[in-house]
Formats: sequence, structure tokens, C-alpha cells
Amino acid sequence: MRVLHVAAELFPLLKTGGLADVAGALPLALAPLGADVRVLLPGFPAILAGVAIEGEVAAFSALSGASGAARLLFGKTADGIAVYIIDAPALYDRPGNPYHDANQQSYPDNHLRFALLGWVAAQLAQGMDPYWRPAVVHAHDWHAGLAPAYLAAAGRPARSVITVHNLAYQGVFGRDCFDALELPAHFFDREGVEFHGNLSFLKAGLHFADHITTVSPTYAREITTPEQGCGLEGLLQMRRASLSGIINGVDELVWNPATDPLLPAGYSVDKLAGKARCKTALQQELGLLETDEQPLFVVVSRLTDQKGLPVLLEALPELLARGGQFALLGSGDAWLEEAFRNLAYANPRQVAVKIGYDEAFSHRLIAGGDVIMVPSRFEPCGLTQLYGLKYGTLPLVRRVGGLADTVSDCTLENLADDCATGFVFDELNVTDCLRAVRRAYALWARSREWKQVRKRAMQQDVAWRASAEHYFALYQQLIA
Repeated sequence: MRVLHVAAELFPLLKTGGLADVAGALPLALAPLGADVRVLLPGFPAILAGVAIEGEVAAFSALSGASGAARLLFGKTADGIAVYIIDAPALYDRPGNPYHDANQQSYPDNHLRFALLGWVAAQLAQGMDPYWRPAVVHAHDWHAGLAPAYLAAAGRPARSVITVHNLAYQGVFGRDCFDALELPAHFFDREGVEFHGNLSFLKAGLHFADHITTVSPTYAREITTPEQGCGLEGLLQMRRASLSGIINGVDELVWNPATDPLLPAGYSVDKLAGKARCKTALQQELGLLETDEQPLFVVVSRLTDQKGLPVLLEALPELLARGGQFALLGSGDAWLEEAFRNLAYANPRQVAVKIGYDEAFSHRLIAGGDVIMVPSRFEPCGLTQLYGLKYGTLPLVRRVGGLADTVSDCTLENLADDCATGFVFDELNVTDCLRAVRRAYALWARSREWKQVRKRAMQQDVAWRASAEHYFALYQQLIA
């Protein structure tokens, strides 16, 4: 079975969020099941630099309004993923991140840059590469949202799937951008790509794809409601029969405390001495008081309202008053960055904050922590809580999306049944968040039970295999 994944990012070549982790891990997990998977990517400099190019597949003219020639290249990543790269320097060879310039302003031609991604996916399904043609095209998020539309316009030469990693990001552009996309004129309609008078890449994918997936079962239900549907709940309700949730997994080649080369000491569920050494090393690195008497709470996150960080700020004074420590890695809203910096400045032996993103430091932070906090307003899947489970760093999360699907609260019943793996709260307010913090302290005071919960957390199967099996079954169903 030939499957083409279409994404804007791929770990470890280029990453701005969890999408890159999925695009880099899922193809590898599908291969042992019998899928012949390739990934289509834009030719951003970081991607071109990280791929061993084997040849040119085709040369073509870019879409109307886009300047410069384009080529489709084929190559492989260091870990063996076969990739197609759209080499269009006029569109992709730019400073800044993939979506914004150095001043964090969206590129004005983003509609062309990512429409081309979907257009080439449809061309591959029609034989652009005469030696390899996909039976299924799997688009990821709004960047690839036009792929199902271009396939529909071409008579559906392949079946299509779109995975929503975050419904809040929809790729909305003005009506005037539509004409340059070379889609049929009647596609600009309520039953098509039109969204409140504008053009929506994500809506296009949701409307035209043969199947829609999200990255957790709970999020698949949530996005059909007005609270989390982001204006698309009506369409998603109509497509409920073709909507499912498949939880993300963890790439165990990258995230495994027993073999992680980024840690000062390795450890496993049966040999945990290394985790204590990771905590001590982290405290030394951050200038925190070196102690194993109090829990160390950690956060690895974008600093935005979506991630529930304002509520966490309110809860931190009591967390610190109980003697705990807190360390954060992230960047985002300027006021949140400043607030966390000020907290660290006022409590240098209890609080450490690093603004920015550092992949290696994120591994050390999660390994050295005792509790990882993910108090999100909404969370399609979440990966940090999965990393926390894998590394024996108990997740403290809000009961939404994939967080609800992957963390079992330390209630008395769950402790008795030996199925507790973390701390879960319901309402996004400081009162409910602090109840979960207090449960964490209560469990910390009972060392034997803490170790048992940590063991149960580390024994959770969060690898990609089970999720890949669900995707593979979906592909088989679509092409049957």
C-alpha cells in the first residue's frame, strides 16, 4: 500500500510544534505494517539541508501568481524516510520560520506557498512520479488542507485523509487569493472552501477529504461542539460518520530514558537510580537548591492562553509556599514570558525559567522533573504528557482532549486499582488546578505509593505501533 503524507514540518529537520514529531515518527511506524510511505515537504532551507537528495522527479511551473521555477526532488532522511521536496526557492528560501518573517508577520503569499504543497500532492496521485503513485494521500493540518480539494478536482485519483492537529489554526485568506489557486470556480462555495466570505485551507480539507482524523478520541468529540469547534462544528457534525480520533504516540528512538543520549544518566522502570541523578544534575544546571525532599514541577510549552499558563501563574505561589520547585522552558506571549522571568528573579533557588526552545534541554527537564504540568484550555493530543509518562515524570493535566485520554487521576479508587498515572483537574481555574497540586503533594508524602504510580506511568504503552495500526486499518478501509 502506497501512502503519501503531506506536511510542512518533519522532525528532526524542521520543528515548530508537535506536527513535526508526528510527521517524523508515523511513517517509520507504518513501514513494518506493510505501508510504502513517502512524505511530501516544502523546500525550506532546513529541510533541503537535512536530506540526501537522490534525484529530480519533475520540473514544473508554480501556481499563478508565484514567481520562479520549481522542481520536485526525491531523497531520504538520515533515519530512512523517503521524501519528496518541492524545490521552489522563490517561495521557500526565506529567513524567519516557515510561516512568518523575522518580525513574526505572516508572509503575504502564504496561500501560494502552501497551496503548492497540496497541488503537488494531487499531481503525484496522477503520476508526476511515473515510478511511484500513492493510493492514499494523508494531509496534515491547514498547510496541506488543499490536497483533498485538488484531488477532488482531479476526479479523486487517490483516497484522502486529513488529520487535524489543532483546529484553531485554519489557514484563512481573503477571497481575492482564491483565483490564484487554479481550483474550479464552483469550489468557492459554502459546500467547498468558502468560510465566512474568505478562503479556508482547513475547511477545504475537512469538506473534501474522504476521512477526517484528529489526534485523540476526546478531541474528535470536542470539535463537534460550539465550545471547541472554532466555527467549523456544523461541518464536523455533518461529517461525523467520517471523523475519528487516533491518539498520537511517542517515537521511542528519540524519547526513551534508557537510551536517551541527551540525559546525564539513563534509567528504566526497573532501574530508576538514574532519574535521581537527572534531577540533581538539573538542579545544579539551573541553580536550584539541590534536594530530593521536595517535588520539582516542570513545564515545556508554548506560553499562550491556550496552554492554560495564566492559571498556572496564579497557582504557583501556593505551589512554592509548600516548598516545591518549578522550572519552565518555553516562549510565546510577551507578558507571560515576563511574568515567569519575574517569578524566577524573586525565587532563584526555587524557580528557573528558560525562554526559547532547546530540544536537548527539554529532554533533561522532563527527565529531571517529578511532575510535568499541562493545564491546557484545549489540547488536541499533547505530547509532553506522553513524554512525562515515558520518563516517570507524573503529568498534572486538565481533563480535555488527548490529556483526558492518556492520564488517569490519582483518586483513591484508581490508586486501589493500580491504574493511576498522574493528576487531573476539570475546570480551568486556579481553585481546581490547586486541588490537583495538593493531590500531588499528598502522594509525594507517601513515598511507596508515589513510586508505584510512577512505575505504572512508565509502563503505559505510548509507542507509535498501536496508533500506526489504527491508521493502517483506516487506509485499508478507504481503498477497499
